[in-house]
Amino acid sequence: MTSELRGWLSLLGLCSALVFFPVRAAVLTPEQWVDQELTPSTLSRAQQLAELEWFRQAARPFQGMTLYVISERIDTHWYEANVLAKAFEDITGIRVVHEITGEDDLLRKLVTQLDIGQVIYDAYINDSDLIGTHYRKQSVLSLSRFMASDGAAFTLPTLKLDDFIGLSFGTGPDAELYQLPDQQFANLYWYRHDWFQRPDLRQRFRELYGYELGVPANWSAYEDIAEFFSEKVRELDGKRVYGHMDYGRTDPSLGWRISDSWLSMAGMGDKGLPNGIPVDDWGIRVDGCRPVGASVARGGAVDSPASIYAIRKFRDWFRYAPPDAKSLNFTEAGKRVTEGQIAQQIFWYTAFVAQASQPGSPVVNPDGTPKWRIAPSPVGAYWEKGMKSGYQDAGSWTLPANVPLERQQAAWLYAQFTVSRTVSLKKTLVGLTPIRRSDIESPIMSEQAAKLGGLVEFYRSKARNYWTPTGTNVPDYPLMSPLWWKMVSRAIEGQEPVRTVMRQLAQAMDEALADSRSGSRQCGAELNPVTDEQIWLQRDGSPKAKRDENPPGITRSYEEAIRAWDR
Repeated sequence: MTSELRGWLSLLGLCSALVFFPVRAAVLTPEQWVDQELTPSTLSRAQQLAELEWFRQAARPFQGMTLYVISERIDTHWYEANVLAKAFEDITGIRVVHEITGEDDLLRKLVTQLDIGQVIYDAYINDSDLIGTHYRKQSVLSLSRFMASDGAAFTLPTLKLDDFIGLSFGTGPDAELYQLPDQQFANLYWYRHDWFQRPDLRQRFRELYGYELGVPANWSAYEDIAEFFSEKVRELDGKRVYGHMDYGRTDPSLGWRISDSWLSMAGMGDKGLPNGIPVDDWGIRVDGCRPVGASVARGGAVDSPASIYAIRKFRDWFRYAPPDAKSLNFTEAGKRVTEGQIAQQIFWYTAFVAQASQPGSPVVNPDGTPKWRIAPSPVGAYWEKGMKSGYQDAGSWTLPANVPLERQQAAWLYAQFTVSRTVSLKKTLVGLTPIRRSDIESPIMSEQAAKLGGLVEFYRSKARNYWTPTGTNVPDYPLMSPLWWKMVSRAIEGQEPVRTVMRQLAQAMDEALADSRSGSRQCGAELNPVTDEQIWLQRDGSPKAKRDENPPGITRSYEEAIRAWDR
């Protein structure tokens, strides 16, 4: 990136990233990297060295080049920036400036590059949530075509694409791969297993609510448990405790909190994987691959009874959370469960498993095992079997089409290096965001399972296919994603009734769908005409008519809950 362009971006507020310039430490040989850092691996030492030798040879045309890449702020990407970038330089002679920034900043930079046509970064690790945008606008490389043409000589022979568990997330309706997974984490239910097992608490809960204290299967049980710990128990081991945790600051991360499948967990969408067919987890109806509406009046579900129910619950449950929860953002709230005052969190990202597993933490036993567990997320009153069960983030390598070819080829080498089997298991152990089946099934992951509270069980189960990212129904993610936080925040802050806000959001999304057509080369939106909402609500599927939103609470034991992942 030129200094002039960086200055220009600063004026736009687009240069808030943390830039990592690798320390000029001694150059290590491939053997030293394998022995000192890139262990364990599912490959033998000889196989690792063979992969590294391939990278060294393939990189010969690019020695001395400096690449610029950017990713969001999670442990996995810090490891890449601080360790893997240096390893890659030592082995290939290609220097990598790997920037770390917030997700919103990363998205704005990507959009700026793709819209103005100016090369800012050589590659991005951005969420596969943009797959619908990338596919339609064709402003990033089809990796399928690239690997068969200009990138063929620079594609790792042992890349083994069929080993990636989230490959479908970065694949377009044309069956071509646009984004290669780099890390994955899901939103799951988190709870204090040790508290839930206490006989005194179990007896008291049974007396008050008439059923067992356990992993909630539905939102009614979750709400009962939240009330129980926040208002009935109130204090444990000398600390004020809370039965719920979330975040509600008017901030882009509030939008992701809602668009990351919150409405589908309530049951707003249709059955079918990965996102609901024909109404997806954003409430957008498609006809084939063409979006036709988000409002109920056009066959969508953003302002449907299920969506209104979902946002009301999100808003109302703050009364069971710590007093400052509504003022926190995603990053700030993620640290709170580790402080030992939270009994459960319905929507907890497994990207925080590493933080919650630190020795000496209030939520970790002296032997290193967790006091907590993760389990299937409870579902709302409109949810039906066959629907997606939650959200899974899949940060994925994305190569802009406007980058010069030789830089694309060099960036593709670095991308593959960070996901190669030589480094992927060690990276998984550091960040706990697995991408390869071989790593998940490895003996070392079996050894680590007891310390990870259910993470290994989740990724070894069929459930990893039922927790999915935003899909291809969303034609312009950068245009539409800000609508969530800018509008839902009005309901969270009490400025307007939930029903009014969701009506406004549905209309805004219909307008955004119409606007997205100009940038779509294929599968562009063609809005349905506005019709009587009752016509849509009386049909089978989504949008769904209002139903009993307070069914009896249902709980399961932890063992029963995780067995459900394989059903």
